[in-house]
Amino acid sequence: MFRPSRILLSAVLLVLALVIQVSILGRLQLPGATPDLLMLVVVGLGLVYGSAGGCLTGFAAGLLADLAPPSDHAVGRYALVLCLVGYGAGLLRPEAGRQRSALSAIGVVAVAAVVSTLLYATIGALVGDTAARHVGLTGLVVSALLYDVLLAPFTVPLVMLLARRLDGDRVVNETLRGADGGSGLGALARYRTTRETSPTPSYKKKRALGLAKRP
Repeated sequence: MFRPSRILLSAVLLVLALVIQVSILGRLQLPGATPDLLMLVVVGLGLVYGSAGGCLTGFAAGLLADLAPPSDHAVGRYALVLCLVGYGAGLLRPEAGRQRSALSAIGVVAVAAVVSTLLYATIGALVGDTAARHVGLTGLVVSALLYDVLLAPFTVPLVMLLARRLDGDRVVNETLRGADGGSGLGALARYRTTRETSPTPSYKKKRALGLAKRP
C-alpha cells in the first residue's frame, strides 16, 4: 500500500469524491440517506489494494468526512466506519485484483452500504446521537442501499480500473509470488521442467554407435 502512486491516486480520488458529495450529492435533498460516494471509492480501492490498503484508505476517507463542513458529528465516527468497510472489502479482493463480473462488485457495495449505515447509527446511539432514531433506521438503510447500488456501476469499476492501470502488473505479480510462497521458485521450477528433455534410451545410443562404426 505504501507506494507513492497508490497514495497519490487515493488522495486525488478521495478529495474529488468528498467535493462531489458535499457540493452536489449533499444538496439534492433526497429522501432518507445521502449517496455515499466516499464509501464507493473506498470499496473500489479495497478490492484492488487488499485489506491493509482498504483499511488505511477507509480511515483517511472517513477522517476527511468527519472534518469537512458541514459535519455535525464527532470526529472519528465515520473514520471508524469506513476503516472497517475498507478492511472488509479488501478481504473480498479477487485474484490479481480483477473482478470477474460487475455483479460481484455491486454485491460488495450492497453489503457495504447496509453495514456502514448500521455501524454509523450504532456508534451514534452509543455517543448519544439520536438522529437516526428520528428519521427511521429502516428508511436510512433502504435508501442508502438503493442510492449506492445505483451509483456503484458508474464509480466502482472506474476506480478499480484506475488503480490497476496505475499499478501496472504489480498486483498480478504479487498474486503470483504469493501463490508460490513468495520466493518465485514455483515459476522457476515450471520453466526448468519445460526446458528439460527426456534422456535418450540406452538402446538407441548403442544402435547409433554401431551405425557410426560401419564403413
